[in-house]
Amino acid sequence: MDKRLDDAAIMGILEETGAVRHGHFVLTSGRHSDTYIQCARVMESPTTTVELAREAVERLPEDVRSAVDLVASPAVGGITFGFAMGYALGVDFIFTERQEGRMCLRRSFEVPEGAKVLVCEDVVTTGGSVKEVCDLVEAAGGEVVGVVSIIDRQTDRLFDAPFFPLLAVDAASWDPSECELCANGGRPESLGSRRLAK
Repeated sequence: MDKRLDDAAIMGILEETGAVRHGHFVLTSGRHSDTYIQCARVMESPTTTVELAREAVERLPEDVRSAVDLVASPAVGGITFGFAMGYALGVDFIFTERQEGRMCLRRSFEVPEGAKVLVCEDVVTTGGSVKEVCDLVEAAGGEVVGVVSIIDRQTDRLFDAPFFPLLAVDAASWDPSECELCANGGRPESLGSRRLAK
């Protein structure tokens, strides 16, 4: 890669693409926030997405980078970035989907026995979807060597794998029962894919 992206440049990309939204939102995790990072706006540009993936690869520890056999992402938000990570690493890519509310492998995707898997997501709040992917990988006989995301919202994580986010964003989130925006009569928007009609 000709030019490395520092944190300021990554934040600049988010702002320039309109990915940073302010208002009242329900996150994929179910928590509420006044800030939403809509990474889909960034990934409208394949060139930018691949640049971010290449930067993420450069930031991985060498022992992790050299070990990866396969990249796996949860649908829908993680698919584009996960594909770009697979491209940047030169390895195959698969994604998981929800079926009747449960994360699973479909489309004849498989995790080979003993495969070293990098799990990729666009935004991590609690990492619930990431944990589900990690559990699937391990149940199939693979090993999760790390988790990469574009954004880390810096909330307590549900997964234990080594975590390598590109950018940490200090964006508060609350349990719905503690949301002051709701207490003031606000109704949150849901911009993610978790609550799409099945």
